Amino acid sequence: MKHKTQMRKRIVRSLPLYAMLLPGMVYILINNYIPMTGIIVAFKKYSAQKGIWGSEWTGLSNFVYLFRNDASILIRNTLLYNIAFIFLDMFFGIVLAILITDVYHKKLKKLYQSAILLPFLISIVIVSYIVYAFLSVENGMFNSILGAMGREEIQWYSSPQYWPFILCFVHVWKGVGYGCLIYIAGIAGIDPALYESAKLDGASKWKQIRYVTLPELVPSVITLLLLNVGHIFNSDFGLFYQVPQNSGALYSVTNTIDTYVYRALISAGGIGKSSAAGVFQSVVGFVLVMLSNAIVRKCSKENAIF
Repeated sequence: MKHKTQMRKRIVRSLPLYAMLLPGMVYILINNYIPMTGIIVAFKKYSAQKGIWGSEWTGLSNFVYLFRNDASILIRNTLLYNIAFIFLDMFFGIVLAILITDVYHKKLKKLYQSAILLPFLISIVIVSYIVYAFLSVENGMFNSILGAMGREEIQWYSSPQYWPFILCFVHVWKGVGYGCLIYIAGIAGIDPALYESAKLDGASKWKQIRYVTLPELVPSVITLLLLNVGHIFNSDFGLFYQVPQNSGALYSVTNTIDTYVYRALISAGGIGKSSAAGVFQSVVGFVLVMLSNAIVRKCSKENAIF
């Protein structure tokens, strides 16, 4: 009886917390879980006239079409770009975080933190126009420089060999600030006594970074890595669609699963195919997160997410 009374009191005390949690749970239910019933479209030949439930059942035909025609290029581009993005974001994020935290002037440190985050807040539409200002055939800065040097101008938007480097550069410039702030927060949480002990032992700045800063950042790195692995089959639609100006000559290096889904959606009869690509994307992402977390939990249980 006493135990039941304590439980009742504990529940009553927690009611305000449950009330605060309720709107978020309702939003997740409506936005994330109820739409999952639409997964069935991936197994149907969708007809707007017949609706989702009345459309003809086709089984795995949409998946067969996907893997026979476009899957190899889509998977290659999506996977390789995301692997490159993960390592570039990690490297430049940690480097910039270390450099910024070593700035002694507080106002300058805040200025650098704001400056590194500013590109992340810029709309990808604006970014695409900034890139176009550099790469435009007629008035672009790069071609103007090449013309002044007496060299032949480059048709950037019809030359796929340059775009893996351009997209990586744009992604790092725009997105590295977000991860950098997380690493800065991780460095700020390191006990200063560790650095003092390292200095007393005669450790140089590089050794302090190697033996104190980097090991202490491992939990942050693993968390971000697991989150990124879960999205390794997702791509930034704006980066791969708007920045290259949807140029057909660049499809071999810019077509990813997300851009394929969009193009399939706006084509006749492509809703089932785009849904199949989305289901494949989600299932693979879920499996990768579970596997990655299992590996981390086996190697270092305290750093696993769950």
